[in-house]
Amino acid sequence: MKREKRLDILIDVLKNENAEYANLSVPADIKGKQKLLRALMNIRQPKPIENEWLKLQDDELREQLLDKGGEIDINSLPRKGRYVLWQGDITRLNADAIVNAANSRMLGCFAPLHGCIDNAIHSAAGVQLRLACDELMQVKGRSEPTGEAEITPAFNLPSKFVIHTVGPIVYTKNPTSTDRLLLESCYQKCLECAEANGLMPMI
Repeated sequence: MKREKRLDILIDVLKNENAEYANLSVPADIKGKQKLLRALMNIRQPKPIENEWLKLQDDELREQLLDKGGEIDINSLPRKGRYVLWQGDITRLNADAIVNAANSRMLGCFAPLHGCIDNAIHSAAGVQLRLACDELMQVKGRSEPTGEAEITPAFNLPSKFVIHTVGPIVYTKNPTSTDRLLLESCYQKCLECAEANGLMPMI
């Protein structure tokens, strides 16, 4: 199937889920279609969708990964002892797990095309990630406390898992001692989560 046709099908299904989006115009170019698809995925509530749609979505996200340069093998990154200092697109890393800066709802960012890491990770992973997070939160029956962490599969990301942690929200240049302790807890809980799931934590 041609990419343009695949994108049109993906967009059409999401538009038809909500009457408010029925009259959205679809761009003619691939980049425009990809942006619209991502925006519709960003605002979509966590709910099941047909397997046929998921297969087309997964095919498109795999191509988008290739468009970004493909996977980055963590074993190829220069390291000193156990540690690697690297800056780049975390959605390309084929690590055991990557860490997401989540909010207390743990459902990803609902702002269309927002530049936060939460949005980037959910957009690259696919709609399955939001549904998995929602199922996890339904079991917990409450919002995720600041300083805690949860783990889910990574779906279309090269990594195996995503560890979601809720960090403190700081509006000043001088975080309080409580803010510092909560941030420390985020790191600790992520490492504990990785260890509990038999993963090799990358710092």
